Amino acid sequence: MAKWYVSAKKADFAAIGAKFGIDQVTARIIRNRGVIGDDAVNEFLNGKISDIADPALLKDGQRLVDILAQKIADKAKIRIIGDYDIDGVMSTYILVKALKRAGACVDYMIPDRVKDGYGLNMHLIDKAYEDGIDTVVTCDNGIAAIEEIAHAKELGMTVLVTDHHAVPFEDIKGIKIYKESKADAVVNPHQIECSYPYKELCGAAVAWKIVILLYRKIGIDEKEAMDFIENVAFATVGDVMPLTGENRILVKAGLKSIHHTTNIGMKALLECCNIEAENVDAYHFGFVLGPCVNATGRLDTAKRALELFLCDRQEEAMRIASELVALNDDRKEMTAKGVETAVEIYERDNYEKDRVLVIYLPDVHESIAGIIAGRIRERYNKPTFILTKGEDGVKGSGRSIEEYSMYEEMCKCSELFTKFGGHPMAAGLSLPQENVEPFRQKINEYASLTDDDLVPKIHIDVPMPVDYVSMRLVSEFSVLAPFGKDNPKPVFADKNLRVSRMWVVGKNNNVLRLSLISSYGTPINAIYFGDIESFFDYIRQRFGTDALEAAQRGRFNNIVLSVVYSPKINVFRENESLQFEIQYYK
Repeated sequence: MAKWYVSAKKADFAAIGAKFGIDQVTARIIRNRGVIGDDAVNEFLNGKISDIADPALLKDGQRLVDILAQKIADKAKIRIIGDYDIDGVMSTYILVKALKRAGACVDYMIPDRVKDGYGLNMHLIDKAYEDGIDTVVTCDNGIAAIEEIAHAKELGMTVLVTDHHAVPFEDIKGIKIYKESKADAVVNPHQIECSYPYKELCGAAVAWKIVILLYRKIGIDEKEAMDFIENVAFATVGDVMPLTGENRILVKAGLKSIHHTTNIGMKALLECCNIEAENVDAYHFGFVLGPCVNATGRLDTAKRALELFLCDRQEEAMRIASELVALNDDRKEMTAKGVETAVEIYERDNYEKDRVLVIYLPDVHESIAGIIAGRIRERYNKPTFILTKGEDGVKGSGRSIEEYSMYEEMCKCSELFTKFGGHPMAAGLSLPQENVEPFRQKINEYASLTDDDLVPKIHIDVPMPVDYVSMRLVSEFSVLAPFGKDNPKPVFADKNLRVSRMWVVGKNNNVLRLSLISSYGTPINAIYFGDIESFFDYIRQRFGTDALEAAQRGRFNNIVLSVVYSPKINVFRENESLQFEIQYYK
């Protein structure tokens, strides 16, 4: 059973509300997001592109641009090597378009997930050498390609790295020894020596900052770099980066830009997903448009997604966009089957005792391992690795919980892997098949997770009676957007809500509507999108079958609930009304 926690951070909410013209509840939510002080609150509410830090603060940023500008002047052959997810595609798009604008002789390569694996590899380096490439520029990868970059340097190539992933290290008696790259320049805000103040940029944002420096260097108006802000925002949300600080400013600016996008490929994708450009928000980036881009890298080749955004013909763009949507539909079906198999294995093979889940699904397409890992993580609230059978051994992806730094824990048993990398919350890996079980054993031996760490935690912003909620207040919550990682939609809690009626609706009978009465006698309309059968079972066990049946018929009953809820404004036939979406109950 999940534990409910009320955020209890302190501040003078009345003073903050008065100063910034917001409700005390809104002020409290902002404080709950870790925003402290008038300057930080002002940036949260009113931050502009002009407020973000100078890209020149990035370690090696100016050095990389100096080298790149000289290569452009020398007409050297430059190859961008990206990654096969949304961040890699957007990073590659930004650099290809910008370098062409700068007059570079540039092409690109996005690795094939199955054939090449993640990021740089020896095959890609050798191919670049065979093609007469002078300079390789990475984006959204490269920080962990120590051996591959050394090989490129031996072949006489210039290598410029732009990345945002964790810097690889060896754990020697509890001391981190960071691995050094032989690249000519490495731009990554996670480098210890990097003075850039905001560390949580995605790969596309790092690439964009390099573009700003390049334009500055060669005399192109920096304002032109804003042409890519919608791509930066798309990648930031799609790569599940924290929507805090600078990322928040970038995404807000990107959403404003995409509402008037001129990119033919983006327009086509929006049309195929039945989304009006002016209605796009962070949700569409993360859960509608983003998965379509990622699906190509999973089931086909991410080059198709990149070609969509580089496309300048509407007919071709519509064809590619419709293919992306179809691929994503296939991915959804494959994912559902993979999750079902993983649950069967968990229940059959005594996985309850494992604090870190390592589940081997040899028949699952390796491209969806990460999605399945995320679903299993959500179901059991445990760090989860899903492993699949690849062409050269076993490949896998991991998704973690906040209490467990996945990449650091993997470093403790790095000898088991042929390749690995990632973040605290996500990782990718390759290993020999005979190391699958040793990996499961070792990663659990090293895990220091407590029972409390593994209990799902529901964080409540404010214990607020539903009676306090008004249309004005809910409308005001829009100043908190965009919502996403580290800036979730606000949730509240109330207790002693009496059920006067409940009924199931929806084409698939998967939505529960409820009429509730507050402890002050206020009637409210509520809706629940969760597991309805589990909800009914809970009501039966707690209040009895008669009470459940009475509530379903709209008759008097003894059902009283405490709920975690999110208030919304429901629009039906041009009429607006308050609606309370129930997230959790007890």
